[in-house]
Amino acid sequence: MVYPLLPFYLTLRLGASPAVLGLIEGLAESLASLLKVVSGRVSDRLRRRKGLAVLGYASSGIGKIVFYFAGTWGGVLVGRLADRFGKGIRTAPRDALVAESAPEGRRGWAFGLHRSMDTFGAAVGAFLAYWLLLRLGGGTGVSGVTAGGFRPIFLIALIPAALGVAVLLWVKETGSGRAGEPGAGPQGGAAAPAPVLATSLWAAFGRLDPRLKTLLVVTGVFTLGNSSNQFLLLRVAGGIGPAGAVLAYALFNVSYALFSWPAGWLSDRVGRQRILIVGFLLYAVVYGGLAFGLGQGWAGSIILFLLYGVYSALTDGVAKALVADFAPGELRATVIGLHSTIVGIGLFPASLLAGVLWSTVGPWAAFALGAVAGLAAAAGLVWFPRRKRAD
Repeated sequence: MVYPLLPFYLTLRLGASPAVLGLIEGLAESLASLLKVVSGRVSDRLRRRKGLAVLGYASSGIGKIVFYFAGTWGGVLVGRLADRFGKGIRTAPRDALVAESAPEGRRGWAFGLHRSMDTFGAAVGAFLAYWLLLRLGGGTGVSGVTAGGFRPIFLIALIPAALGVAVLLWVKETGSGRAGEPGAGPQGGAAAPAPVLATSLWAAFGRLDPRLKTLLVVTGVFTLGNSSNQFLLLRVAGGIGPAGAVLAYALFNVSYALFSWPAGWLSDRVGRQRILIVGFLLYAVVYGGLAFGLGQGWAGSIILFLLYGVYSALTDGVAKALVADFAPGELRATVIGLHSTIVGIGLFPASLLAGVLWSTVGPWAAFALGAVAGLAAAAGLVWFPRRKRAD
């Protein structure tokens, strides 16, 4: 409910520029990224996942309270930092819970289900935000809502946040990342050799599967052009208005949710590499279309956001499943956290650069950079090592 409103709350109500938006998103996502590998490492050492996940979801709820009281873009920055702190704490332990709870040979299916449920919630939240904006703005959407008018939505968003934490308290852990657990090896096969946790983290990473190292490098290259989704909202708002952009974001989440589970299921059967290549190519198509102004009307905006949902479905859960396939059992949360850290840490330079390009060169330049990054990632995965792990 909150995420698609923030760029308009910042730019239309608090007077922030796209460069400031990029700075806020970059700092917030970088904080989350740095914490992901740390929380993953702590989870592996404690052999516990649930407690960190509960703490992370609760912290994100606190961020919404900060948004309610924020009257400047600095206040929004504090709220985003609190929200992303929670995301950084919860992501790796939660994903390790998913990996360790998945039926043998169905890890992609499990991650796809998780992404589908997560994104259906995001879609419902975005539709609610759109409806509330129309009511608060008297039918004019965001442009008719005062700064104080956003605050009731921030409070309403606390309800599902609290319910999510309450449900998570009932979750029971089924594994703790021990070597030899069912499904610990790639594609649900034999258990991977587990580095000893007492060794240095750097030494443990040196023993990772070559395919996993390649994926981490490709991820790093891609994230340099993968700026915040809030720039997509600003881009299409120029043609269909801010409220229309929120509606397009809701449809993006519908597409994302519908395709996530089938994408995970398909990756278990045809291979994750192929699914990821198609996903990165779709990303290049969407960002190329936005660079050339195809998102300035209703038809173009809806088509591009629906395709963007398909891209997200083909890459998010599938990439996590691929990381889990080749991560040693006793370092699973750590390696998942490292992947998430690489994904997110690039958001700082990517978002900051996108904001600067938008303000100095033009919006097209920010999206052209993203299109090039998508093509580079797809090309990198074509050369994904094919040799098997030497057990």
